[in-house]
Amino acid sequence: MGMQAGTETRPAASPPASGGSAEREGGSGVRGRWLAVAAYLLAGAALFAVYLRLSETYALNSDSANILLMGWDLLHGHLLLHGWHMSDVSFYPTELPQYALLESFLGLHMQTAHVAAAMTYTLVFLLALILARSGSSGRAATIRTLIAAGIMLAPQFGLGVFALDLSVGHIGTAVPLLLTWLVLDRAPRRWYVPVAVAVLLAWVLVADPIVYVVGVGPLGLVCAAWVIRGLIKGDGTVLQRVAGTWYELSLGAAAVVAIALAWIVNYVLGDLGGYVVNRLPFSLRPWYQLHSNVQALWKVLEIFGADYDGLSGIWLALAILHTASVLVVGWGLLRVARRFFRVSLVDEVLAAAIVLNVVLYLLTNAANEAAHEIAVIAPFSAALTARALVRTAQPPTRAANRVRLAGLGAGILVLAGYTAGLGYEISQPIIAPASTGLTAWLVTHHLRYGLGGYWSSGSVTVESGNRVQVRALAQYTLHSNLWMSNVDWYNPARHYANFVVLDTEPGHFSYFDPFRLVPKYFGTPARTYQTGPYTILVYNKNLLRDIPGRITALPAGEP
Repeated sequence: MGMQAGTETRPAASPPASGGSAEREGGSGVRGRWLAVAAYLLAGAALFAVYLRLSETYALNSDSANILLMGWDLLHGHLLLHGWHMSDVSFYPTELPQYALLESFLGLHMQTAHVAAAMTYTLVFLLALILARSGSSGRAATIRTLIAAGIMLAPQFGLGVFALDLSVGHIGTAVPLLLTWLVLDRAPRRWYVPVAVAVLLAWVLVADPIVYVVGVGPLGLVCAAWVIRGLIKGDGTVLQRVAGTWYELSLGAAAVVAIALAWIVNYVLGDLGGYVVNRLPFSLRPWYQLHSNVQALWKVLEIFGADYDGLSGIWLALAILHTASVLVVGWGLLRVARRFFRVSLVDEVLAAAIVLNVVLYLLTNAANEAAHEIAVIAPFSAALTARALVRTAQPPTRAANRVRLAGLGAGILVLAGYTAGLGYEISQPIIAPASTGLTAWLVTHHLRYGLGGYWSSGSVTVESGNRVQVRALAQYTLHSNLWMSNVDWYNPARHYANFVVLDTEPGHFSYFDPFRLVPKYFGTPARTYQTGPYTILVYNKNLLRDIPGRITALPAGEP
C-alpha cells in the first residue's frame, strides 16, 4: 500500500490470538537482551581471570600499597581520610571505594591490588566494546567488536602491563568517562542529558584532574565548534541560530558546571578536614627543549603494545605485530578529521581527547612520566577506531565488499597473533614485590615500626598485614615524605619508630641510601643488620622525634 498526501498508512493490528507476532518479537527481544547480558558476564569473567594473571607478572610497589592503606582507612570509618596527603590525584570517589570494597572481602594484602587492577581493566575493556558497538547491529557490530577488542586485548609485557593493567593511574578514570560518553551517545537530545553529563564529569573530575584534558576540555571544544558552525551556516536570525544549537550549548555549559561542581566538592572536603592533594608543577617545554621529549613517542607506542625499543626475539615480533593497532588508530583519527561534522558528537569528543592527551604529553614535562599518563587513549582509541572504520550504512559495491573481506581476513590473522601473544605473556612467572624478603626478615626480628624509603615503606606495611609498619622519608632531606601518606604516621606521641631501612639496590623503584643524613639526624645505631641489598639500623630511641623539619607537602621532584 502507498501513502497519500496528508495521510499515513499504518500496518494492520496483529490479532490477539495466542502469541501474536508482536508478542513473539517482544519475547525474542527480551531473550536477546538477556543473552547479551550473559555473554558480557561470561566475557567479563574470562577477561578478569586473564588480566589478573597478567597483572601478577609485574611487581607491585608502594604506590599500590598506599592506595590499599587509604582504602583500608576508608573501610574503617575514616570517610574523609583526614591527615592523608594524596599524590597529585585523589582517586577518592572512584578507585578508593573499589579498593575498600575488595578489602572488605579479601583483606589487606598486596594481592588485593592485583584483583582491583584486573577488575578495572576488565571494566574498561567491556565499556570500550559497548561504546564501539553502540548504534550498530549484525555484521557491523561483530566487526566493531573485533577491532576494539584487538586494540585492547594484549597490553605490552612489562611497562605496558604497568600502565594499563596494574598502575593505579589514569586507566581507572576511563571507566566513568566511558559511562559518560555512553550516556551522550545513547540518550536522546533532551534537557536532562547535559545535567547527567555535568554530574558524571564532576564526579570523575574530583578523582582525577586529567579529566580537564580528556573529558571536560574535549567536550567543551567540540561543542564550541558546533555552536560556531551553527552561527555561521545556520538559517534565520542570530537568536534563531543560537537556539538551533541549544543542545551543544547546554553540553558546553555542562562542562563548565562540572568544573564548578568539582571545585565545590573539593572545597567542602577540605573545609571538613579531609585529605590533601599534592600539586606538581605542570609546564610546557620551551621549543628548544622539545628534543628531550622525543623519547615519549615510544611511550605512546607502548600503550598500543608496539614499543619495539630494546626488544628481541618473540617480544620484538609481538611489538611489530602491534604496529597494526597504531596504524588502524591513525586511520580512524584521519577519517574522523576528514568527516568531522558528519560523525557523531561522541566520535568528535573521543578524537579530541586522544589528540589533546598525546599532544600535551609530548609537549610538556609530563613526558618525563611513565605511559600511564596517557593510558586513557587505549580504550578511547579502541572505541573510536571501531566506530570510524565500520559505518552502519555503506554502499554494498563489489569493490567495497572485496576491500572489507580482505581487511577482515587480515584483522583476524592479527587478532590471532595478539591472542597468542597474550597467552605467552600470561605464561610468564609471577613476580613478587621486591621487598618480600625484607618483610619476612623484619617480622622474624620483631621490628614493628620504623622508617625507610618510599618504595619499600608501603610495600612492607601491606605485605606484613600491618604487623610491620615502615614510614617513608624523603631521599634528600629525611623530612616526612607526605606523598600518599598520613601525617599521623609521624606523630611521636602515638608511634615509636626504632629502626631505619636503607636500600642500596640501584633503580628508581628501590634506592634509598642517605648515608650522610642518617647519622647526622639520628646518630649512631645500637645495632646494624644486613639482608640482601637492605641495611637495617636499629636504635634505642624514638626516631620520630628526630625527623628534621615539619612540612605539609612533599617538595616537587623528591620521591
